[in-house]
Amino acid sequence: MKKEDSQQQNQLDFEPFYEALEEDPKLLDEAIEILLDMVELETNSIKKVALYIKEDSRNLYNEITKLYKLSQNKGNTSSCCGGINN
Repeated sequence: MKKEDSQQQNQLDFEPFYEALEEDPKLLDEAIEILLDMVELETNSIKKVALYIKEDSRNLYNEITKLYKLSQNKGNTSSCCGGINN
């Protein structure tokens, strides 16, 4: 019985799922948040996701590291210069 359930699950058509994510950016955002919540607790999972992104989507990896560096630089500025334009 368990074998039949796993075979049936493997045969599920994920196309409607993929199409829904492509058509609705809010659903995609929610799915990504869920994924991040799932891997946040597992250090090895986070490393695997980062490695996957680095290898398969170098532009995304570079953009993420660039944003991280920018946020670090903003955090290092003194409060006297906090972006107030005169």
